[in-house]
Amino acid sequence: MIASMTAFGRIRQTIDGLNITAEIKSVNGRYLDCNCRLPKPWAYLEEKIKPFLLEAGVTRGKIDLYVSCEDLRAATAVLSLDKAYAGQYVAALRQLRDEFGLPDDITTMSVAANQDVFSVAAPEEDPDRDWQTLKKAVSAVLEVFLRSREDEGGRLKADILKKLEGIGSRVEQIAKKSESDITGYREKLADRVRQALQDNKISIDESRILTECAIYADRVAIDEELVRLRSHIEAFTAICDDPSPAGKRLDFLLQEMNREVNTIGSKCSDAEIAHMVVDIKNELEKIREQVQNIE
Repeated sequence: MIASMTAFGRIRQTIDGLNITAEIKSVNGRYLDCNCRLPKPWAYLEEKIKPFLLEAGVTRGKIDLYVSCEDLRAATAVLSLDKAYAGQYVAALRQLRDEFGLPDDITTMSVAANQDVFSVAAPEEDPDRDWQTLKKAVSAVLEVFLRSREDEGGRLKADILKKLEGIGSRVEQIAKKSESDITGYREKLADRVRQALQDNKISIDESRILTECAIYADRVAIDEELVRLRSHIEAFTAICDDPSPAGKRLDFLLQEMNREVNTIGSKCSDAEIAHMVVDIKNELEKIREQVQNIE
């Protein structure tokens, strides 16, 4: 499957009574590298994110996941008065007033200014409950993110296949040109050998001439390279339609295709074929850059 490793997703939803915002973005990478930024009360759930992404089909790329939640614990936190501390604090204030003759301005608000008279009890962690809420948020943003990857991957696939079609056309042109060049060169070589033998008054051995021409033809023949190149193009197209991750396999095939094209270029001395080889290598390089962004 052609899925781009560059994608973005964002959602803002009310989930289990909480206003949650989640964003996920990714760039290309050889492996799955996941960086999470979660609300502090959910930080302990970070280890669950990467396996969840793998299960959802995200296997490569540098992933950044941000989740924020408004009033995550404030709504359920319990505020209570520390009566023992408050009593001691008020008694100390009265003693301070009496001993130093200070104005009697002990009021509720002046006592409440000391935050230690109150205690805030946060609810206990509930991993199952917290994970279910977080998973809903991650699932929602992941749906948007995966759709973005597939859309971009579809555009990459269309462009790559178009380039591949052009390469296939060039391969067939090279095949036809090579066949005619070998035939023509064989005749020219035979004529030159005969002329050289005649100039030196050496008897002409036609069988020897044919043998030398055949040896040359075999040395510059590119039939095997063309067959393998056509096979690689077919395999490349098939992988693009395969539902499993394709990036690494496509990258390997491109290396093989480049190898065959380089061999063709080294065997052929024809200028027109050399120009077509350069064109193919240029297109393969463009495809390689695109493949680097495919999962």
